Amino acid sequence: MRDLPVVILTASVWAYWLGVGMMIVRARRKTRRLAGLVPEQRLERFMWVIWVPLVAAWIAIPYLALVRAHGPLALPAFVHEHPAYAWLRWVAAICAVLSLLLTSLVWSRMGTRWRMAVSLEGEGEIITDGPFRFVRHPIYALSMLLMMCSAIVVPNTPMLVVALVHLVLLQLKARNEEAHLLAVHGEVYRAYLAKTGRFFPRRD
Repeated sequence: MRDLPVVILTASVWAYWLGVGMMIVRARRKTRRLAGLVPEQRLERFMWVIWVPLVAAWIAIPYLALVRAHGPLALPAFVHEHPAYAWLRWVAAICAVLSLLLTSLVWSRMGTRWRMAVSLEGEGEIITDGPFRFVRHPIYALSMLLMMCSAIVVPNTPMLVVALVHLVLLQLKARNEEAHLLAVHGEVYRAYLAKTGRFFPRRD
């Protein structure tokens, strides 16, 4: 339990998913809906089959790296052998905390319009201010950052596999949501697509 970067990362990942749970409860109380906890779209149901155990692994692996000295879930020896990598892990741990804090701000901006999956019952007004002014999926971008920080702080094989699958799924989910919103909002959303980046600000 002495590896502080892993302790910080574990706390950040657990707090992140606790925050997701709180957002679901908040949305349920105010809208009487599950905020996409149970996907309505067939593609997203398929992704959920992969994503649920993936999230469980993401929550568990950093903690297991703290308590395992040997085996595939333990930290590789090189993380402590190279001073430069030790510093990189600290940077990643701090970035994980920043990712969590920034995500909470985006959640707050979305309010009851936050959801985990596409809603087939229609969409309200598109949010285009705050961080959405620059990127279309700030929550996904920050989730990717948190996952990359996880892979740097805990670079064992299971964590690297989880990170790779997570990044691929987020790409697919973002593209699927964009196709859905384009079908619902038409030219309004097309104009928004033209001036924003998916995960990074657009370079003009």
